[in-house]
Amino acid sequence: MSKDSSQTALLWIVAAGFFMQSLDTTIVNTALPSIAVSLHEKPLAMQPVIVAYTLTMAMLTPASGWLADRFGTRRVYFAAILIFVLGSLCCSSAHTLGQLIIARVLQGVGGSMLLPIGRLAVLRSVTGEQYVSALAFISVAGQVGPIVGPTLGGWFVEAISWHWIFLINVPIGALGLAAVNRYLPRGATSAAPPFDFAGCALLSLCMIAFSLAAETPVQTHRAAWATGLFVLGLVAALAYVPYARRRANPLFKLKLFSEPNFSVGLVGNLVCRIGSSAVPFLLPLLMQLELGYTPLHSGMMMLPAALAGTVAKRWIAPLIRRYGYDTFLLVNTVIVGSAIVAFALISRGTPLIVEIAVLVVFGAANSMQFAAMNSVTLKGLSHEDAGSGNSLFSMVQMLAMGLGVSIGGGLVNLFSAQLGSAAMGFRLSFVCVGVITLVSALVFRRLEDAPVAAPVVGRAAASGAAR
Repeated sequence: MSKDSSQTALLWIVAAGFFMQSLDTTIVNTALPSIAVSLHEKPLAMQPVIVAYTLTMAMLTPASGWLADRFGTRRVYFAAILIFVLGSLCCSSAHTLGQLIIARVLQGVGGSMLLPIGRLAVLRSVTGEQYVSALAFISVAGQVGPIVGPTLGGWFVEAISWHWIFLINVPIGALGLAAVNRYLPRGATSAAPPFDFAGCALLSLCMIAFSLAAETPVQTHRAAWATGLFVLGLVAALAYVPYARRRANPLFKLKLFSEPNFSVGLVGNLVCRIGSSAVPFLLPLLMQLELGYTPLHSGMMMLPAALAGTVAKRWIAPLIRRYGYDTFLLVNTVIVGSAIVAFALISRGTPLIVEIAVLVVFGAANSMQFAAMNSVTLKGLSHEDAGSGNSLFSMVQMLAMGLGVSIGGGLVNLFSAQLGSAAMGFRLSFVCVGVITLVSALVFRRLEDAPVAAPVVGRAAASGAAR
C-alpha cells in the first residue's frame, strides 16, 4: 500500500473513533427517560450515567500519551476501541442502574484514549504541512456526532429499543479494529518518562469529590455529606501544589499558571461550561416529561442548535479580529447565559417557532463561546507547555460537563421536592444554570490584551490532549 493510501486509511480510522466518542456523549441524553422506565428508576436519577462517562475520561486522558509511548500507538489505540466496544455491549445488557454506571465507566476508559491516541497517531504519520488539514478532516467527525446523536437516539428508542444506542458502536468498532490491525503503522515503543501516578491520583480524587458533592442535597444529612466531599476535593487540589513543586516532572507543571490568560481561561471555561453542559441533559427531559414530546421529537428539536453551532463557527475569527477576545467573550457569554435562562419560559403553550429560535441562538452562541474560550486559554502557552496545558484543559472540560449534569439534575430534584412541581423545578433550574454561565462573564473581564489574529493550531497544541 502506498504512503498516501496508508495516511488516508489512518485518517478514516481516527475520524471513526472520534465519531464514536462524540456520538456517545449526545445519543444517550434523548434515551434517558426510556432507559429509566426500563430499569425502574426515576428519569432524574439517571445523571450518574452521564457523569460516570465524562469523569472517567477526565481522569484517564492525561495517561493516554504515556501509554502510547510505553506500549506503542497501534497497540493502545486497538485496546481503546476494544474496551469501548466491550463497554458498549455491557451498557446494552445492563439490567440495573448500578450495572449501567459500571459499564459507562468501562466505556469511558476506552473513550478517554480514542481521540488523544488518534491525534498522536496522525501527528507521527502526517507531515507538518498536511497536519492542520488532517486535523480539520478528523474534526468533521466530531461535529457530525452531536448533530445526529440526539435524533438517532430518539429514533432507536421508538423504532427498536434503547439498547441500540450502545449496540450501534459494535459494528463501527469492529470495522475500526480490523482497520487498525491492517492499516495503522506498528511503530516502535519508546522509553517513556515515569508517569506521575500520585499527581494523577490527587487530581482524580479532587474531581470525583467535587462531582459527588455537586449533586445538590435535599436532606440535612446529605448536605453535611456534600460539604465533606467538597472539603476533600479542595484539600486534594491544594495538596497538589506543594507536591508539584517538589517533583521534577509533575503531571502538570505549576508554571502553566504563570500565563495569565491560561489561568483566567481555565476558570472561565469551568464556570461557563457548567451552565451550558447542563442544557443537553435537561432539555430532552423537559421535552419528554413536561411537554409530552416523544423521544424522536425531542431528539429532532436539538437539531437546530447543533446545525446553528456548525454554521456559526465561521463567524468566530472575524468577530474576534474586530472586537478582541475580552469584548467578544463578555458579550457572547451574556448571550449564552440569557438563552439558557430563556429555556425556563418554554411550556406546552410556547409556539414551536419560539422554541426553535431560542435553540438556534443558544447553539450558535455556545459554539462560538467554546471556540473562543479554547483559543484564548491555550494560545499564550509556549511550544514546550502547549501539550501539558491542552491536557489539563481537556480534563477541566470533561469535569465541567460532569458538574453541569450533576448540578442541573440535582437542582431539578431539589426544587421539585420543595415546590411540589416538576415543571417549576425545571424552570428554576434553567434560571440557576443560566446565572452560573452569566457569572463567567465576570471572569472573562480579567483577560489581558491578547493578539486578535485567527487562532493557529500548532502541532504541539493540537496533540496536547494526547500528552
